[in-house]
Amino acid sequence: MARYHVSVTGLRLKGWFHVIRFWRHAAPSFRQVKDAEGIVMAKVLKRGGVHHTLTVWESETAMKRFLYRGAHRMAIKAFPAIASGTTCSFPSDVIPSWDEALEYLAKHGRFYSKSGAEA
Repeated sequence: MARYHVSVTGLRLKGWFHVIRFWRHAAPSFRQVKDAEGIVMAKVLKRGGVHHTLTVWESETAMKRFLYRGAHRMAIKAFPAIASGTTCSFPSDVIPSWDEALEYLAKHGRFYSKSGAEA
C-alpha cells in the first residue's frame, strides 16, 4: 500500500471575464484544503495559463472526505461555467515534484468541460 494519495488538477478559464469568479472559489477552497483532515501538502501553480493544484493526502479516503464539502463543493458546482480542466489522483510512496505531477496529469488525467467528462 502506498504511503500517500496524490491529486493533481489543471484548470483553464474559459475567458478573462471569469477571473474574479474563479478566485472567489479558489481562495476559500485553498484555505479549506490547508485545514482538511489528512492533508499532507497543498500547493498551487499557474503555468502556461493553466491553474494547477497539487495536493498530497494521507489516504484516498481523506481526499474524498474533502472533495465534496464546503467551499470546494461550491467550486466544483461553479467549475463547468467558468473553466475546463484535467484532473487525476494516484497512490504514491513519495511526494512528487511539480514536474512529475504535471507529467502524470498529462498522461493520465481526465478532461472535463461544461458537458462533463470527455475522456
